[in-house]
Amino acid sequence: MTAYTVQGLDIGELAEHFGTPLYVYDGDALRQQFEDLRARLHSRLEIFFSLKSNPNVSICTVLGSLGARAEVSSLAELATALRAGIASDDILFLGPGKSEQELRACLTERVHAIVCESFGELELIDRLAAEYGVRAPVVLRVNPGFAVKGSKLTMGGKPRQFGIDEDQLLGAPDLCERHANVRVAGIQTYMGTRILSEDVVAENTRMILDLAERLSAKLGFPLDLVDVGGGLGVAYFDGERDLDVDVLAGLLNPMIEEFTARNPATRMVMELGRYLTAPSGIYVVRVRYVKTSMGERFAIADGGTNHHMAAVGIGSFVKRNFPVRLLSRSAEPTGPWTVTGPLCTPNDTLAKAVVLPDLRPGDLLGVLRSGAYGPSASPVLFLSHGHPAEVLVIDGESRLIRERDGVDDLLRQQRMPISGKEKHG
Repeated sequence: MTAYTVQGLDIGELAEHFGTPLYVYDGDALRQQFEDLRARLHSRLEIFFSLKSNPNVSICTVLGSLGARAEVSSLAELATALRAGIASDDILFLGPGKSEQELRACLTERVHAIVCESFGELELIDRLAAEYGVRAPVVLRVNPGFAVKGSKLTMGGKPRQFGIDEDQLLGAPDLCERHANVRVAGIQTYMGTRILSEDVVAENTRMILDLAERLSAKLGFPLDLVDVGGGLGVAYFDGERDLDVDVLAGLLNPMIEEFTARNPATRMVMELGRYLTAPSGIYVVRVRYVKTSMGERFAIADGGTNHHMAAVGIGSFVKRNFPVRLLSRSAEPTGPWTVTGPLCTPNDTLAKAVVLPDLRPGDLLGVLRSGAYGPSASPVLFLSHGHPAEVLVIDGESRLIRERDGVDDLLRQQRMPISGKEKHG
């Protein structure tokens, strides 16, 4: 029987050693995804890794070692990027609801820029910067008047909590003058996610670059930085295809060349999370039971929604399956199976009517392309199963990069109420 391998390591041996459910990341695939894109995109377009897609410090360290910068949205993500060796001047901090503590950390750590998403936030940054005796570097997140095309999740161009509306900015020509302790130094616009059309990425980028120059001229701030977002997708479902990086570069690079000729000092940024990490990850679960119910075959595994809500598809109108395969042995597919997790909800369905071989208890199943938005975007505390283990295979060796939560880990931060007897002495 031939088992699935990662850099020559048998997936069954990894599962036996580290237990299941388990996330396994292929470090070679992670490197390849970054390097293939970096080699083709214009050298002036910097790649910033969005930690929200996979906030593990080891993943960030690998990407940072290849030249990726970091885009963070919390104190923990900021600490992770710094611990991974990303220079503070290569970090952007964004998010629509930053706390005062987070803004203070941006100033003390001297991140390259705070991506400001509201007038109220700009006022708070101005006040804090005065307190610190500095001019805070700020990039304005703009919610543009134009809408995204071809995005699976629209982040701009409509009423959104993200950014400041384009027309509101155009109606505030004295914005920079009113905030003496802030240095507005560019714009950021993120239009949407999971874009799988090269033409759409290019057209969105063209419109964002035009918007940057118009706002800079209107409000009188320098274009030290323009962040064109990103949103590059990966193919998960039947009928989808991955982006052709050569085609994408052929469309983007001349545009970047023309823009940098007009703005030679501008730092240009593309944020990428899912695109960089998704292809490298496998979510590995073990089948505990098989059964039939009203003619439908079920394989009940030891992990599901609690670790991989993206694959489960909660909130999707139609359930579509991530690529799922039998990992522990070779066998011919025989028909459809419904693969579920162990949770007490009918929503805990990893795959519906997926064609697989005859399954049996002990089999290992893998949900492929699972390196992004796994545990960090899932209800890991549902039924108190906790966080799964995570393993990085790099240079042919497996390394545990996150320990599995145990019962003591889950109870450690909980507190018993004072009993009546203790309370009254």
